[in-house]
Amino acid sequence: MATPLVLTVGVVAAAVTTVLTPVAGAVARRLALVDRPGPLKVQQAPVPYLGGAAVAAGAAVGLAAAGRWTLALPPLLALTLGIADDRHDLPARARLGGQVLVGVAAAVVVPAGVPARAATAALVVVLVNAWNLVDGLDGLAGGVTVAAGAAAATLGGDAAPVAAATAGAAAGFLVWNRPPARIYLGDGGAYLLGTVLALTPALADGPEQWSVWLVTPMLFGIPVADVGVAVIRRARAGTPLFAGDRSHTYDQLVDRGLPVVRVGLLFAAAQGLLGAAGALGARAAPPTAALVSAAGTAAVFLTCLRAGLFTPPGRRSAR
Repeated sequence: MATPLVLTVGVVAAAVTTVLTPVAGAVARRLALVDRPGPLKVQQAPVPYLGGAAVAAGAAVGLAAAGRWTLALPPLLALTLGIADDRHDLPARARLGGQVLVGVAAAVVVPAGVPARAATAALVVVLVNAWNLVDGLDGLAGGVTVAAGAAAATLGGDAAPVAAATAGAAAGFLVWNRPPARIYLGDGGAYLLGTVLALTPALADGPEQWSVWLVTPMLFGIPVADVGVAVIRRARAGTPLFAGDRSHTYDQLVDRGLPVVRVGLLFAAAQGLLGAAGALGARAAPPTAALVSAAGTAAVFLTCLRAGLFTPPGRRSAR
């Protein structure tokens, strides 16, 4: 798809989301669907959810441009599941079961072979949780989504308009979600973004489909890395895997004195670098793509290791 049209899709999606986000916030307040202050919360007053509904409208621009409305089913299921989680705080098993169903729906609707369908289903579950976990600071998930979506938009095929619209919608949402945030994505928005982006590798159109899948960890590297760090850190601390805390990579950086805005920009820039490398690797032969992905993964791991991000906070303070 021509670059001017892809850019137009992104701009239109940004405009749609920018206009609809305050409407979604008003509806959320009316329904009392708000995030209230608590032990694991950073805000001092209730903040409305339902930002994901406005983002969904913006992302739909990409589906319209691609002419693939059947692809709307998995994101809508993800949005519904996330809103239900926002409202009722679903048990971990119910959340995971719902995410698997969303992944199965994605595997059914993507126009790909059996291996790519299976990979898409698994990627949905991974990215839904990755985007949900990275949505912990004002503007953080939006900035990372803009960078990841821009990289995925270079994959060609139907991935281009879908990813461009997702990036544009995230940019429009940032108008209202930048620090101090006036509305949150909510679990609905995070689940939706993870699902839409998980569709893009199977929608890519290029000479080396294996290369696209090999560089997927780079295209979505920062949220996936945050999940990996959280798993290792919680395992070392002996805490439950699904237990909430305020010790994610971005929390640790804020605790060390970095301003929220700077952390958000740092994460977006890091995702931009990884995404750019992944986009280049997707155009190369599979061995080269695998090397690019391995090098990027190693670089992220060593950076987190040197920064002490794998160490539980209590152990760091005890040394």
